[in-house]
Amino acid sequence: MSAPKRKRGGQHASGKKAKHVKIIADGSDPPSENTQETKNVITIPAPVSMGKWTNKERVLIFSSRGINFRTRHLMQDLRSMMPHSKADTKMDRKDKLFVINEVCEIKNCNKSLFFEAKKKQDLYMWISNCPRGPSAKFLVQNIHTLAELKMTGNCLKGSRPLLSFDPKFNKEPHYALLKELFIQTFSTPRYHPKSQPFVDHVFTFTIADNRIWFRNYQIIEEDASLVEIGPRFVLNLIKIFQGSFGGPTLFENADFKSPNMHRREIRLAAAARVREKQMVKEMHKMSKAQAKPDLITDITDDVFDTPAEEKPLHIETEPPEPKAMKKKNNKAFKRTRMQKSRR
Repeated sequence: MSAPKRKRGGQHASGKKAKHVKIIADGSDPPSENTQETKNVITIPAPVSMGKWTNKERVLIFSSRGINFRTRHLMQDLRSMMPHSKADTKMDRKDKLFVINEVCEIKNCNKSLFFEAKKKQDLYMWISNCPRGPSAKFLVQNIHTLAELKMTGNCLKGSRPLLSFDPKFNKEPHYALLKELFIQTFSTPRYHPKSQPFVDHVFTFTIADNRIWFRNYQIIEEDASLVEIGPRFVLNLIKIFQGSFGGPTLFENADFKSPNMHRREIRLAAAARVREKQMVKEMHKMSKAQAKPDLITDITDDVFDTPAEEKPLHIETEPPEPKAMKKKNNKAFKRTRMQKSRR
């Protein structure tokens, strides 16, 4: 096989020609032609980067139907902070999650942030590498958008952010996998057409209480201090899958408690408090109904009481004597009878 032909003029693969620099000696004797061609000519290679957009990472940010206004504002904030993102219409609840891989292929995206709403109060977020995976599912809590925070900081729209990670991301394998997902998803590619050549804000990912806390800070030029500008939210990891939106489970969070179970425990605790109050009331009523001991009487009052003498029993064997009956006076009756006869 013949050797590959070199481009004319030492042209680099990036398209820019290499430079040839000649070095002239200070001596009086003129150098020969052979030494000039070999020793005094230095070739400087072309620069590796030509300012072209080579890392073509695109992120699809959209949601399912049934989200509230706070989730909609959070999606809009993420799209404004990530110039390499794309939007799409809301997905129907009846559609399966595998359809997202086809949507990403149509939109020419290789990463996706999908917000799934359930019961109009629970929000789940999927981060996936389409179409091969891996993917991770989170429960989103404590959402605060840019409009809610009203911070004093402000950064240039479309600027490239710095990503700051907690040291705990390097200690456990599932956090290391999530770190790589976050880097590929949230970092703006260099020389992106919609990005600005400035670095003036920082995305921080901190692990606390088995959750990932997201914060956005602006870098102030005067003293390089940080000012929070938002948005902010907390990610509670549920599962990590090998495939995109499915597949074998690589990691499952044993400390995760579903929102339905959390609300059920709150209801059971409230019902237990009500039952306890009712039992206290019933015990109070029963204590009132019972006879209270007489505290007025003195125990020493019976010390000087002496028992009476016992009398012998007397049994009567004869009937008692009859009593004498008195005659009634009938004078008043006779008088009235005589008066009636006279009339």
